[in-house]
Amino acid sequence: MGQAWRCAGLRWSADGPVLAWEGGRRSALAWGKRVAFGVGEGGVRGCVGPRGHACPLGARVPARSTGARCEECARLDRAHSVAADTVADDPRPYRVYLAWFGPGMAKVGITAVERGSARLLEQGAVCFSWLGTGPLMAARRTEELLRAALRVPDRIAYADKRAARASLPATAEERAAETAELHARAVALSGWPESLGREPFRPVDHVGVFGLTGGRAAVGEVAELVAAGVVSGELVAAAGPDLHLLTERGVVVLDTRLLPGWGLVPAGGRQLTVPVRALRERAGARAQDGLF
Repeated sequence: MGQAWRCAGLRWSADGPVLAWEGGRRSALAWGKRVAFGVGEGGVRGCVGPRGHACPLGARVPARSTGARCEECARLDRAHSVAADTVADDPRPYRVYLAWFGPGMAKVGITAVERGSARLLEQGAVCFSWLGTGPLMAARRTEELLRAALRVPDRIAYADKRAARASLPATAEERAAETAELHARAVALSGWPESLGREPFRPVDHVGVFGLTGGRAAVGEVAELVAAGVVSGELVAAAGPDLHLLTERGVVVLDTRLLPGWGLVPAGGRQLTVPVRALRERAGARAQDGLF
């Protein structure tokens, strides 16, 4: 068996998606690149631990989990998290944004100014616009105000985002239309904190960045990794944590959140030998420098 690699997740850089590995190495991903790896015989998935520390229990985690942490480590990981609303004293400036994932699927959220649009790329936002900038708690209060007034959530199930990509409007103008309407309603509201400055509507479209212009619809998604299983395919698109791989079965989506916790080894074959399931339909719709 070759050297085992342990994935630390998918990151988005200015040049596109990058797979990060424990130990600091990175694998840049480009359209047309063959992604091929396997799980060794007898491999099991272990908890990745909280915030860079080993799991004190040495626990195993379910193969289908996108969290890769046991219950205790997940609790510790979120104990100091802006996303979990457990931090109130972060001095960095924050931005409030509107993100759009498909027709009828918009959300409001916040991200640190220093992160730029990385948060939107990580979430798989098809289109977004900034709403305002200010201190953390002002941004958080504005997020709550807009969520209630616009009747949009602050979270959207990732399976719904994935399903929506199959039927996106053809043009950037069409994809920005719903965000434009919500933005206009948002800036017209009273009750914004004085310390949060409003920003004009400037839509940013990620369809080209994600490689979703090729017209290759996904036919399924990897359900889980298994011992002795192999994933192999040509990268044709990526959005959020998802890699769209062209395989002998057609385009199959690999959620890279399924990778952490496994020991992965190089694979030379071109077959996909892990469980694949049909893509979930959107609710209400019809139906070696590196590992590779």
